[in-house]
Amino acid sequence: MRSAFASFSRPAQVLFVNQAGINLGFYMLMPYLADHLAHGAGLAVWLVGLILGVRNFSQQGLFLIGGTLADRLGYKPMIMLGCGLRVLGFALFAFSTAVPALIAASALTGFAGALFNPAARAYLAHAEAARRVEAFAVFNVFYQAGILAGPLVGLLLLQTDFRAVCLSAAAVFALLTVLQARYLPERSGAESGTERPVLTDWREAFTNRPFLLFAAAMIASYGLSFQIYLGLPLEVRRLTGDQSWTVALFSLTALLGIVGQIRLTAWCKARYTPGEAMARGLALMGASFAPLVLADRLPGVLQIGALLVCAALLSTGTMMVFPFEMATIATLSGGRLIGTYYGVYNLLSGLGILAANLLTGTALDVARRLQAPGLPWLLLLSLGLASALALSALERRGRLTPAAVQAAA
Repeated sequence: MRSAFASFSRPAQVLFVNQAGINLGFYMLMPYLADHLAHGAGLAVWLVGLILGVRNFSQQGLFLIGGTLADRLGYKPMIMLGCGLRVLGFALFAFSTAVPALIAASALTGFAGALFNPAARAYLAHAEAARRVEAFAVFNVFYQAGILAGPLVGLLLLQTDFRAVCLSAAAVFALLTVLQARYLPERSGAESGTERPVLTDWREAFTNRPFLLFAAAMIASYGLSFQIYLGLPLEVRRLTGDQSWTVALFSLTALLGIVGQIRLTAWCKARYTPGEAMARGLALMGASFAPLVLADRLPGVLQIGALLVCAALLSTGTMMVFPFEMATIATLSGGRLIGTYYGVYNLLSGLGILAANLLTGTALDVARRLQAPGLPWLLLLSLGLASALALSALERRGRLTPAAVQAAA
């Protein structure tokens, strides 16, 4: 891992560390926020849902704005501004329990993500244009390291109080802001100084047929991967009666990402084209839910095993997909407007997560009424396989190459 990290340029190294810090600070706080709002602040459950929903909406809904600003104003300013807004948002969570302030904190926290996420990915895609797949593999290792460490640090700080968690998370983002200012070189966006209307850039992305076909084929993958936060914790509760094994699922997926991402990416790159690697990863993500189809018929210990196998396979499939996915988006952008394309892609992915969550939640309710617990997992399995087939078709037709973009243009 050390040699892989050292092989990249300084901007890439700073972005890797930045992403680990972003996830450290975020996951120090977010897993415990809902409980604090409901019990510490005494809010009604619907208000808790509203406040958390504002964060998700302001992030997913504004990714396109963030990507466009990165292309026009530069990547470094958007990364720094996003980190700075997280400082303000988390500080508001620490010092106020008034609903308007909490909604403002949630909106600031979400908008911050919409600023630095597409900017960081676009910067990395430009800085390591010749090694995008490898760069995003290392990026994901640091991403998972932050996810693993964040909840553990937050849990320790909770022994003091929730304000300590908020202020410590804010301090992490303040430190990241200084880190970017000191060590991240300036990098102009693809459209820096342009006089083209913003709508022209958006029109280009939304009319790029190869890109839209790729996004449509991939949209189910985010709904599948998000089940580590929705479907699997609910299944843990149903099968075991408590949530203690949920921590094990999160830890397992993060550890697999840290230990296996670079090796798995190198293995896939040596054997498959990017499209083939992603298709196989999507198929594995879908197949990961197969153990849960039969989990209800297994004895207790094997039910836990089925959950762990599902989480491990889902994480492995995601690792197969992610680096090639990020590189393919940059390829299909034609090397221009990469921030805008990441913004559009994240916007569409957010819609995919919303649709998949509604579908999964409905399927779980129907399964409970029909006493057919395997139904939601069969549905997710089918979605994964359908997505894999769609991506394979695009790969066979040459729709995932620069030539496809030129032909469409």
